[in-house]
Amino acid sequence: MLHERGEEVVILARATSDLRHLSSTPVRVVRGSLSDQAALQEAVKDVEIIFHCAACSTDWAPSQTYLEANVIGTQNLISAARRAPRLHRFLHVSTTDIYGYPQVPCTEEHPFTDAGLPYNQTKGRAEAAVWKAHQESGIPITIVRPATIYGPRGKDFTQEIATLLRQRLMAYIDKGTAPGGFTYVDSVVQAMFDAAASPHTIGQAYNIAGGTGATWEEYATLFAKQLGAKPPWINLSFTAAMALARLFETVHGGLRLRGRPLLTRHAVYLLGRNQEFPIAKAKSSFGFSPNISLEEGIDRSVAWLKSRESPER
Repeated sequence: MLHERGEEVVILARATSDLRHLSSTPVRVVRGSLSDQAALQEAVKDVEIIFHCAACSTDWAPSQTYLEANVIGTQNLISAARRAPRLHRFLHVSTTDIYGYPQVPCTEEHPFTDAGLPYNQTKGRAEAAVWKAHQESGIPITIVRPATIYGPRGKDFTQEIATLLRQRLMAYIDKGTAPGGFTYVDSVVQAMFDAAASPHTIGQAYNIAGGTGATWEEYATLFAKQLGAKPPWINLSFTAAMALARLFETVHGGLRLRGRPLLTRHAVYLLGRNQEFPIAKAKSSFGFSPNISLEEGIDRSVAWLKSRESPER
């Protein structure tokens, strides 16, 4: 999307990253990682805007992976940004998870709340590092806090949901009545562009959500229909799901099993708590207006999934 706007783009990509989807897009690739200071310095040396999207965002990973990617990696990038002579904005992609999964969605003034989960904890610490850099070094930062991002190339809420639906393993929490805060990826990207371009957003944080109020039951039903699968049949209460997730995590961690547990506390929070965080601040500050309906977003997501599965690919 940056290229389509006529921007010159530099990306930081690990040596193992598959970049075939960018083969027709003229971007400059710097190979390295968030722990590679030389690569970070090379990546940012001529840039005017840094979009920091990299993170470990899965619901199950070693604690050290979360720490290195989300906290230390952010600190390393900030260190490189301090020496970027042309930089005029550092846009940090945070998450509404930093609020600790409150029962009632909150505004941006709500403080970081430790929910005892490594993703929530390390993303909170990453934000703290960004705020500190702004206050102490004057780095012009803007923070966006997206809720549930879905769309083509999405892992958790596109590819993983499709797999669970096809395997008949997706579960509702409290009959799927919680709004998911579903935001199509292009709307999130547009919000990032607009927030980074506005002079009024420096030193500010913004919730980013779809604003549709769509529930998990609506999302899964539409997704299953377009996928040609059946909607979920498993339903758990929030209390039962959380107890089950704790058991699965304990057994999985104790036995050091591969992969991820069938259910995690993080997943229960996302499926069972209202994620439709208020976006009035983003609307008034830089005109955020998500304009992709849930139906259209799911259509595009499933079309992408099916294109990957076609024999021609």
